[in-house]
Amino acid sequence: MKQKYTVGPDSDVLPARSEALLQVVTDEAGDAPVEDAAERRESTVTAALHGSRMDKAVVAMAGEFSRNHLQSLIEAGHVWVDGELQVSASRKVHAGQRLVVELIPTQECQAFRPEAMPLSIVFEDDDVIVIDKPAGLVVHPAPGNWSGTLLNGLLAHHAAAATLPRAGIVHRLDKDTSGLMVVGKTLVAVTALVRQIAAREVHRIYLALCHGRFEHAALRITAPIGRDPRSRVRMAVVAAGGREARTDVDRLAVRDDTAAGPLSAVRCTLHTGRTHQIRVHLASVGHPLLADTTYGGRAAAGLTRQALHAVRLGFAHPVTCRAMAFEADLPVDFAAVWQLMTNAR
Repeated sequence: MKQKYTVGPDSDVLPARSEALLQVVTDEAGDAPVEDAAERRESTVTAALHGSRMDKAVVAMAGEFSRNHLQSLIEAGHVWVDGELQVSASRKVHAGQRLVVELIPTQECQAFRPEAMPLSIVFEDDDVIVIDKPAGLVVHPAPGNWSGTLLNGLLAHHAAAATLPRAGIVHRLDKDTSGLMVVGKTLVAVTALVRQIAAREVHRIYLALCHGRFEHAALRITAPIGRDPRSRVRMAVVAAGGREARTDVDRLAVRDDTAAGPLSAVRCTLHTGRTHQIRVHLASVGHPLLADTTYGGRAAAGLTRQALHAVRLGFAHPVTCRAMAFEADLPVDFAAVWQLMTNAR
């Protein structure tokens, strides 16, 4: 499968620009890079703090930081009392002592900074970038992944990303999902793309490998998705309070004679974009993705990451309104299993 894109005739799918939406995008996602230099702050322990714990005294000096973060700074050796290094947050302080704190920004603050990295760019102009994201790349900084994300790479790729909500990222792929994403390069482009996604005018097709014999030639899964009430790290089909979600699944191939048992190759068309939607929907009908251990899958056929690839992406150019469509090659690990499946008789 070759990487390709097409540009069609002018389209009127984009409505007039909404200043209100521009404001919403800015307010809800106003990330920007910050300086990470440490600030040294000094203070004298007051009578009111005499006998208090060290961390309480440091909080009084730097209340804009969380107590947990300030405790970690003490334990890491960034606090001195009367010139002596302190590493115990519970040590008592006394009136008149001189405290010096080296305030290191939180990991979260440090996350939004440029990091040069290779980006697989399928298409780029003044308004958008289409990226073929590899499996293993986190899209946006979060606990456990404060650096090395696609956002960091975008901040290094073009200077204007620093002025945009989430560096222009308008939708995400899970860390271990590979394939196509579109990113806006201007606020106008970001806003137009967000509106298209909200209006379900961005077309996204995925290829997936799942456990079991998928008996339906075509299946529409319409089931609301929300946070799993038993585990905050999972999503689930939730009848009460879940958000509407629809996935169309087409069976492309089935193979019964694998060491992992029957496997199926399917094509999934998203009509909504809920978190983990395809993974949850397929698992809900008894066909979890290969290697998707979060939702019941197992490593199989050499795949050790969830077997999901965003193969096609279509949208209207946010400025010219031309219809654009892109297709991405299968990654090597996915392609090997896909060929095994689709060559089956």
